[in-house]
Amino acid sequence: MLITLATSNKNKVDEINLIAKDYDIEFILPKGEFDPVEDGKDFIENAYCKAKCASLNGTTELYLADDSGLCVEALDGAPGIYSARYAKTPKERIEKLLDNLKGVEKRDAKFVCAMVITDKKGNIVYKTQGECIGSILKQEKGTGGFGYDPIFFVKSENKGMAELTKEQKAKVSHRAKALNNVLKFLKDEIIK
Repeated sequence: MLITLATSNKNKVDEINLIAKDYDIEFILPKGEFDPVEDGKDFIENAYCKAKCASLNGTTELYLADDSGLCVEALDGAPGIYSARYAKTPKERIEKLLDNLKGVEKRDAKFVCAMVITDKKGNIVYKTQGECIGSILKQEKGTGGFGYDPIFFVKSENKGMAELTKEQKAKVSHRAKALNNVLKFLKDEIIK
């Protein structure tokens, strides 16, 4: 089964296909240019905006979108839904976050991932959310992952997210948790 993943990020497609490798599902990038307007008030609404946008010119029956971000308690949940737009580049986003946390000792944070599946008419078929609990490191650690991974400490693994192998990350990440809910839904309700 082919499902369009509403993203232009090939890393995200590879990560999701790794998690879904035991299912008879392959996630593919949208056809043509993909530039949705993300004007939702939360992660679920933004994921829906992306899935609906992908379904407009799509060729598959289902469209999966995620919206994820980093929520830092000491910053009242920021950067939250603005995680990808917190600064211009991944490096600048990390620098800005670390700068905003200077002198802060309580650095609890969580990665959140909302996922929405729509049909080709843009109707919501399923929605879910996954979280990975951790804290913000004072400096970058590890060489794997992308985005905020180098400064995120995963409590359950006692390691930085960027120190985890792809396989380890595929078991504990916010995206993995949300995607496992999606895959269970697809297996139980769609593929049967």
